[in-house]
Amino acid sequence: QVQLVESGGGLVQPGESLRLSCVVSGNIFHIYAMAWHRQRPGRQRALVASLTDGGSIGGTVRYDDDVKGRFTISREEEKNTVFLQMDSLIPEDTAIYYCYASVKETSTGPLLRMWGQGTQVTVSS
Repeated sequence: QVQLVESGGGLVQPGESLRLSCVVSGNIFHIYAMAWHRQRPGRQRALVASLTDGGSIGGTVRYDDDVKGRFTISREEEKNTVFLQMDSLIPEDTAIYYCYASVKETSTGPLLRMWGQGTQVTVSS
């Protein structure tokens, strides 16, 4: 069974950095896309950054306007891991951050859309 496990959240002061990690484990044929979403207090879950597999020509990276220039999404394919480097954090970044992956367990199986359990990030002085 495919599982996603996030780590790296915590409490930081404004201006500081955090790096989130998400490992995809289980029976994996291919990971087609990975992303980070967040749910801020009183708001719906929303996309922060995504990375789509583009094969030999490279993937597509997208960021929410609120984090462009401050956050960087990257992937370590050999370890089925995605990272979110968050710099220049501000209080408005406070949220639960969720990892997302679209995965196939076999070449002919269905495309699974999987979520991690979430990790809390709090930015406060």
